[in-house]
Amino acid sequence: MTMFRGWTLTEEGIAPHQVTVRDGVITAIAAYNALEDHEPGGQVITLADDEVLLPGLVDTHVHINEPGRTEWEGFATATTAAAAGGVTTVLDMPLNSIPATTSVEALQIKRVAADGQARIDLGFWAGAVPESLGHLAELHAAGVFGFKCFLLDSGVPEFPPLSADQLRQAMTEIAAFDGLLIVHAEDPAVIEANHRAHTVHYREFLDSRPPEAENTAIETVIAAARETGCRAHIVHLSSAEAVPALTAARADGVRISVETCPHYLTLQAEDIADGQTQFKCCPPVRDAGNRDQLWQALADGVIDFVVSDHSPSTIELKRLDEGDFGTAWGGISSLQLGLSLIWTEARERNHSLDQVVRWMAARPAQIVGVAGKGTIAVGNRADFAVFAPDESYTVDAAALYHRNAVTPYHGRTLTGTVRATYLGGERVQIDGPPQGTLLTREAT
Repeated sequence: MTMFRGWTLTEEGIAPHQVTVRDGVITAIAAYNALEDHEPGGQVITLADDEVLLPGLVDTHVHINEPGRTEWEGFATATTAAAAGGVTTVLDMPLNSIPATTSVEALQIKRVAADGQARIDLGFWAGAVPESLGHLAELHAAGVFGFKCFLLDSGVPEFPPLSADQLRQAMTEIAAFDGLLIVHAEDPAVIEANHRAHTVHYREFLDSRPPEAENTAIETVIAAARETGCRAHIVHLSSAEAVPALTAARADGVRISVETCPHYLTLQAEDIADGQTQFKCCPPVRDAGNRDQLWQALADGVIDFVVSDHSPSTIELKRLDEGDFGTAWGGISSLQLGLSLIWTEARERNHSLDQVVRWMAARPAQIVGVAGKGTIAVGNRADFAVFAPDESYTVDAAALYHRNAVTPYHGRTLTGTVRATYLGGERVQIDGPPQGTLLTREAT
């Protein structure tokens, strides 16, 4: 038995509590009086006065890239970085590993590669690509949490996009077992019409991926979800212009949810200089006004949650020496920094810590179906982050646990520090043996 005592964020808010853990599960939550005696025979962990016990974050959008492109990231480095940032559960995207997770056989290869490396709990998405259509039920039965598809070139040849007709086919198939399809929504025709092969100018890169690309693709997803009844989810929403269509679709009963990412909520195009390819992502970081509208949509509940879309690569692939946005890899590395990034910005906008944790733990767990995670509640797993919300630090890319030391946040001062992470009530030792479990949808 272990008892955690101190300021604790439960579903009722932040208050002094004592949280009892047995066999990795929360068995009791009670009001805490520092003068009271604790139950004998167990370990007691008392938080400092400036710390809050939070539920471990649930990041459902992480590109780990192993096997096949492990030099970009890997299970050991990604899950260590996640643990250092208070994340206790990650779901791995089906690309950019080789093979892509588009068959049961590829899923098994992924699990074998991950076995014994995961410092925190780890689950998997599968891919809905043209060749996997007709076989998605097999992957669902194998325990993936859902299916990822692209509507345009994904950037890697192993993961081709779906056409509009194939999107409806995938949704029809997934709806039959009430699965979840998550969609990278950018319209290929709009992207092709604005394509720019080379540019060092961020404004030109931004213009090459206009809001229209997202807006049009999201309308396509809404129409297919309406027709098929499939649960659909829009990943990494960048365009605030799409919010009215999403709001209207939900009002009509379309089963669609939405996520956004720290980079769209904390960065703005006006601050990105020419050649700064560490800021490149697709869809891109847009202007400050758009960012403000995304925050409003998050506050209004139209955007359901915030996850990293940690999409790393080698430093060479970011083309920092050339500064060419056309050829640089499009992806932001931020897995270790998400909680601090969002809390730093949220508190300036008068959002509370419990709102932030709802967006980064409770809601992703609830919508994606990661059972027993995301809240400090009796019966849930004892996954915690010990967070000092008023402590600041300056990001040093070289000191992060990501495999490659490149991030747009290098040198940025953030507020809120994760001082410890617990998985199943046991402290995660950054230099110790991995403690994570490979999750399946049925087993969670």
